[in-house]
Amino acid sequence: MLRTWHFSPIAGVGVTVPQRATTPRGSDTQRPDSMAQALIEVERKFVPAPDTEERLQELGATLEHQVTFRDTYYDTPELSLMRADHWLRQREGSGWELKYAGVPVVPVPHADYVELTAEPAIVAQLCEVLGAEVLGPGGVAAVLGPLGLQEIASFVTRRSAWKLVLSGADEEEPLLRVDLDTTDFGYAVGEVEALVHEKAEVSAALEKIHSLSSMLGVPVQETAPAKVMVYLQRFRPQDYQHLLEVYSPPGAPGWHSG
Repeated sequence: MLRTWHFSPIAGVGVTVPQRATTPRGSDTQRPDSMAQALIEVERKFVPAPDTEERLQELGATLEHQVTFRDTYYDTPELSLMRADHWLRQREGSGWELKYAGVPVVPVPHADYVELTAEPAIVAQLCEVLGAEVLGPGGVAAVLGPLGLQEIASFVTRRSAWKLVLSGADEEEPLLRVDLDTTDFGYAVGEVEALVHEKAEVSAALEKIHSLSSMLGVPVQETAPAKVMVYLQRFRPQDYQHLLEVYSPPGAPGWHSG
């Protein structure tokens, strides 16, 4: 289980704190949980410019890998999950994830989110939020029908993953990573990420992220909606308008979720 903190829309950043040990994303080395060190992921989303990759190269960034995957979101016809700030996603090659609002634990302006990836936990949470009886053993796919869940959005993302170290950064600190995503419906969004070991290091990580964002030409107050929200806006405008009733004004908690 992961806990994700999405800070104020103006800041446009978030923090993900794993509840289990993990290795840095994109690492070729897989370590047992007993050996891996738990890390805190600090991130900021932004809208990439046409010259973002060129700027990354000028700053000394290197391209780690490129990958293409499909995300499919599920909900009831009335959007009972999304309206309750629950986002059920199946990612090709990664499995199921349910993200939902939790209890704030970091003393900064934010909305706290929990990310579930274990299917029994996902099923239990789905039953709770939908007011359904707890279903028997089985994975998420097996309960879609009984819970009235159907495909709401499905799209392909092409991701370019970059890494770099800002001048003067401590060699022992994790690299800054930049993911540049482009969907098959034409929406592009980027994310700057840093990994730290303690919550006390989050503020310093945010400063580095904002510094790199500035070097990439990202406006200080720029925000970037989640890909699924843009998909709904373009292809399911009525559903999008219903969600605006919950997440209004744009940029409120939930706007960057999913």
